[in-house]
Amino acid sequence: MIGATTQPVALPTTFDEFLRFEPTDGFKYEWNDGELIKFSSTKRKHLRIIQVLNLCFDKTKAKQQEGLLICEQDVMLTGIQMRRPDVAYFSDEQIQQADEEEVIPAFCIEIISPTDDAIKVEAKRIEYFRAGVQVVWHVFPETGEVYVYTGRKTVQICSDDDLCSAKPTLVDFEITVNELLG
Repeated sequence: MIGATTQPVALPTTFDEFLRFEPTDGFKYEWNDGELIKFSSTKRKHLRIIQVLNLCFDKTKAKQQEGLLICEQDVMLTGIQMRRPDVAYFSDEQIQQADEEEVIPAFCIEIISPTDDAIKVEAKRIEYFRAGVQVVWHVFPETGEVYVYTGRKTVQICSDDDLCSAKPTLVDFEITVNELLG
């Protein structure tokens, strides 16, 4: 139709509106205490990393016990913070409880892009630990590093053949940076 214009999608301004929000613009969104946070879709490089993570996870005891690594699952950290980790581990017990209550993953992975805002990445990591997450990985494909956090102030910076571990959450989930980013 000549002269037709598309109407912009109304963005949510409240958490209730956010819960009903179905974006049609190809972006993903998170909610943080009144702030709508927009993200681009997963990059091809990210998909390869997620595939390698799942292949590694398939060899763990947690996988045998029906736990799952889930991509971009909505996680309610508090009543006003809904985050979406790139990858998160949920035990079978948590998956069963998810219908009745919000569950917090014990292990989250964020794949950091060159366009990510460092302050927002760090704020999200702090929120994860405040909510009860035990291990957070920040994967930096561009620099070939993985930051393995086991607390807000405890980090191991891994590169090359350094072993990244999800201990204490997943005691047998380990992979070198080279294997992960290969």
